[in-house]
Amino acid sequence: MTDEPTTDTGAEATRGGHPRHDLAPLLNAPVRLSVVAALAPLDRADFGFVRDLVEVSDSVLSKQVATLEEAGWVEVHKGRVGRRTRTWLSLTAEGRAVYQRHLAALRAIALG
Repeated sequence: MTDEPTTDTGAEATRGGHPRHDLAPLLNAPVRLSVVAALAPLDRADFGFVRDLVEVSDSVLSKQVATLEEAGWVEVHKGRVGRRTRTWLSLTAEGRAVYQRHLAALRAIALG
């Protein structure tokens, strides 16, 4: 084993290196990070609740949720409450794990 520094080419990054390697690029978008953070402490949340909490329009939230759903991090559930159609959002187990890893990496970077 050598004490020489190694260079990071991206593909060769391994756990134990700089914490930035554990950041999830999809969560670098503030709205996506806000949505995941809003869902993290909950089993599921009403679309309108998340929209109001994150302070975005329906269309912006819908686009960001679609991206997170495509990644497998958020599930969208549709149903009816009385006569009204409702949409609920929830984090998948993978989404929850990615969010926790992302937060840990941010903390590690901030604490140096």
